[in-house]
Amino acid sequence: MPTHADRKSPVNRCIRLMPRAPVPGANPIRRISHWLSVWALGALLIGCGGGGGGGSSTPTLQSTAATTTAPIMQTQPTEDELHAASRFASRASLGMNYDQIRALSIKGHESWLEEQFALPVEYHDEMVADLIQRTEDGEFDEATQPDPDVLPFVFRRYVWWHRALTSDDVLRQRIAFALSEIFVVSEVGGLGDTERALPNFYDVLLARAFGNYRSLLRAVTLHPSMGFYLSHVNNSKADPDNNIYPDENFARENMQLFSIGLYEMNPDGSYQYDANGDPIPAYTDDDIREFARVFTGLSWGGEYARFGRKWANYVVPMEMFDEYHEPGVKKLLNGFEVPAGQTGMEDIEDAIDNIFNHANVGPFIGRQLIQRLVTSNPSPQYVRRVAEAFADNGLGVRGDMKAVIRAVLLDPEATSDPGTYAQFGKLREPILRIVSIGRQFHIQSTSEYFFHGGYWVQNQLRQHPLASPSVFNFFLPSHMPNGEIAEANLVAPEFQITTNPAVIGVSNLAQHMIWADDIGGVQSPPFGEMSVNLHEYSVLAPDVQGLIDRLDMVLTYGTLSEATRNAIGSTLVTIADPTERAKWAIYLFLISPDFAVML
Repeated sequence: MPTHADRKSPVNRCIRLMPRAPVPGANPIRRISHWLSVWALGALLIGCGGGGGGGSSTPTLQSTAATTTAPIMQTQPTEDELHAASRFASRASLGMNYDQIRALSIKGHESWLEEQFALPVEYHDEMVADLIQRTEDGEFDEATQPDPDVLPFVFRRYVWWHRALTSDDVLRQRIAFALSEIFVVSEVGGLGDTERALPNFYDVLLARAFGNYRSLLRAVTLHPSMGFYLSHVNNSKADPDNNIYPDENFARENMQLFSIGLYEMNPDGSYQYDANGDPIPAYTDDDIREFARVFTGLSWGGEYARFGRKWANYVVPMEMFDEYHEPGVKKLLNGFEVPAGQTGMEDIEDAIDNIFNHANVGPFIGRQLIQRLVTSNPSPQYVRRVAEAFADNGLGVRGDMKAVIRAVLLDPEATSDPGTYAQFGKLREPILRIVSIGRQFHIQSTSEYFFHGGYWVQNQLRQHPLASPSVFNFFLPSHMPNGEIAEANLVAPEFQITTNPAVIGVSNLAQHMIWADDIGGVQSPPFGEMSVNLHEYSVLAPDVQGLIDRLDMVLTYGTLSEATRNAIGSTLVTIADPTERAKWAIYLFLISPDFAVML
């Protein structure tokens, strides 16, 4: 049984570097991914056969994830419809198995979106709070050993994985994850030392993922996790005699990262330039100072609230204490002035309105959502159409996230055939590649829990939700890796964390997910063991090309290159056992550049 601790597993023994294989496809992002993955492609060409056999014991499985699997339907979609549904699912979900993709192709993308919009929210913090209470009641005593104080601080990670692997509201979970990479808070820097700060913040993103962007801006502004992370909690009005001035951190990042960006934009996301050919700044240092004056007077809320209190409360919004709020007129963007004599919260509401109504917000946020969900280099026309949906949902409402999501996922550029646009595509985020394995291959558990701590995953991938090294996320939207992509003036954000060790880490994790009897790595009992169920693919394994066709539909939606197909096929014919053949087929797909790059 290969595990992450078994460095001499069958997969690791087989893989060795090979001469360059043919480069699959003409897409520059997929070509660069190919060179980063050349060692893995070497494994395809070796055809070493065999595989990591399972352990001798098989756990009794009680729970199965992916509860949205549809019943068998009489209508048979065409191959093109199945491929289109699989491609849509790769953007709008955290992974779908064959039956779910088939059901989506019959239902239609628009209808599926409306159903997802109507589903109840599957929150994180309430589950974390319940687990903490049950721990205090002694229910998980076995799992708390040898250090009983550690477990409650890990529950937020357990619950993230549980929701990611099992939730029915998968579109909301996917959008919230994308938003968490825009509105960044992180366990790095202190929030990881709290039990509920991060899951409670994540719930704000979940609750408002389908709401209005203004409401999202307001909730993020007042959330204590953001107040701590960007230091506007206990941010006092100026006291020059004691050298105290309003903290500018949140004021700056709120504009630069959460709303309008650095430079004035046209509706298509392109920059506006002055007479000297320089991009026009969207705000100045004076603007930052004026907004910093607005965001004064906030402190921890809840029972016994008072300004300057040291004891944090991360589960209720921050409260305004007007005596510590900077008084007077504040001169904000586009000549708008907050009048003197208002309460602190009235100032904040005006400031949020001022930012929300800035012309940059639609193209700035729209482009980032396109990058997180669909493609790294959308055309100006694509960005403009999404920005127009942000500006007006068709009923005169600005900032309607449902309208924006529809525009991002259903745009003609997004739904055109793969290969229509030479610059189209994006590298899959490492963490999403691993989560999708569980959802696409019927993850199951011996208990009601689908828990994973994610620490080894983070070590291998250099990425884990809510664990960014800074407010700038794991990668910048504007990142250009040196070489062909930069020379073509393209961006590829995810390549910023795609190092050689990270590529190997993805391979290690894919191997572990497929061959291990327990992929969770948590205390069992009481939390149970997780594994994928590959019976569906073992049945298909005698027909090598049929097996490859099914995986091409589920994983690469018909875009598998001929070179990769032939390499995988030549390996599979050397493996006689159907289960091992299925495992190797899935593994080789997962480490291929064809899967790594979404087209």
